[in-house]
Amino acid sequence: MLDVAVIDDPAAAMAALDPIKARLLSELSTPASAAALAARVGMARQKVNYHLRGLEDRKLVRHVDERRWGGLRERLLVATAISYVVSPAALGPVASDPKRHADRLSASYVIALGARIVREVGAMWSSARVRDTRLATLAIDTILTFRTPAERSAFADDLAAAVTRLAAKYHADPEPGRRSYRLVVTSYPAPATRRA
Repeated sequence: MLDVAVIDDPAAAMAALDPIKARLLSELSTPASAAALAARVGMARQKVNYHLRGLEDRKLVRHVDERRWGGLRERLLVATAISYVVSPAALGPVASDPKRHADRLSASYVIALGARIVREVGAMWSSARVRDTRLATLAIDTILTFRTPAERSAFADDLAAAVTRLAAKYHADPEPGRRSYRLVVTSYPAPATRRA
């Protein structure tokens, strides 16, 4: 089971966003049968089976085992991931794209960058899993508290200068065998409920 799966198929996104199917997905962190799920969620087994078939068709759950229960054979299913993220690719031409935002200091631009990260990394990670290889990535996530707006502005200038210096030091012209990497640095106010 994956830690997180990126959904880029519109039909799979619709299935995952359906409240009943989403509830069944959350219950399938360990293998279970339709009958067991029906008892857990308080629904008829036939209705649970219907929703499970939809999830299985969209590759959000998979068959892992069978067991006999009286004269019947029960299929055991499990979710394909612990959690899911819907890629903007599922939205097709209306998906957010940084190229459509002129104001690089706007919240909409930051959101579009995040959407592009999900779309691009999700597609490359899916491809890497098919090839059974790792995808080289790096992420830095921290929360900073500034004493003043002037300090925040000075930090932004220092960060831009440091990134520019490092990029100049390590950047090489693209050639066969060299892989280019996208570096995204963004900052936004931390939600009030989150603590460092």
